[in-house]
Amino acid sequence: MLHDKSLAAAAVMTFCSLFGAQAQETAKLPNWSGQWKNTSGIQWDQTKPLGPAQQPPLTPEYQARYRANLADQASGGLGDDPTGQCIPHGMPRVMTVVYPMEIVITPGTTYVLTDYTIPRRIFTDGRNWPAEPDPSFNGYSIGRWLDLDDTGHYAALEVETRDFKGPRTYEASGIRLHEDNQTVIKERFHLDKAEAGILVDEITVIDNALVRPWTVAKRYRHDPNPTPTWHFNDCAENNRHVVVGNDGYFISGDGFLMPTKKDQSPPDLRYFNPAPK
Repeated sequence: MLHDKSLAAAAVMTFCSLFGAQAQETAKLPNWSGQWKNTSGIQWDQTKPLGPAQQPPLTPEYQARYRANLADQASGGLGDDPTGQCIPHGMPRVMTVVYPMEIVITPGTTYVLTDYTIPRRIFTDGRNWPAEPDPSFNGYSIGRWLDLDDTGHYAALEVETRDFKGPRTYEASGIRLHEDNQTVIKERFHLDKAEAGILVDEITVIDNALVRPWTVAKRYRHDPNPTPTWHFNDCAENNRHVVVGNDGYFISGDGFLMPTKKDQSPPDLRYFNPAPK
């Protein structure tokens, strides 16, 4: 009986120790709750206009691909922008935050949520990279919290993301990431010390379609409304783009398939019987 009591007491002490350590760790985490909104447009680098003015540091191969994509978009096509097919934006484009963002911080995982794209999970529990990754559009993110000023409270979150699948772009103008999906993305989230209510995400993309790493700083403004409104957007709802093979078409207001480009050929109808005349 005495032995059982000793074991029970040890178990209680272990539980209290673990609970206390977790509570202490939780108290160090920042409060980034509420709603965060993009401070600029839908472009990748917020300091430059959408399109070629972004001056992406692409390799010659991907520069040529980008120019061909822009020509296709100018003629009415989708180019390299997969949005018309409702393919998830993925990383890093998801961090443009077209719709407002919510950041949910727990001791082991930080969630980045919007009502326009699939959620992100950033694991901060000390885990290693998976031995057999399951590639995804958002990739696999591992982060660590930093106490920058030695105050006993975390002020920044550093994140590395790998294990992607594609296609993925930076913005609607069709700047593509490499098809090998060997992208590595590094981020640092922190509040702006010079301007209250601003969250900064410093993003560096390392990708084989680039001649050098591409770094931008995304800025998000906090909405102080304690009960913000969230608007869910489903890309598939009312999406009138139709892709057949390599060609994009559009559903007209009266429900018929129509071309998006001048002199565009109709899709291959080999599996349909021609309508009687």
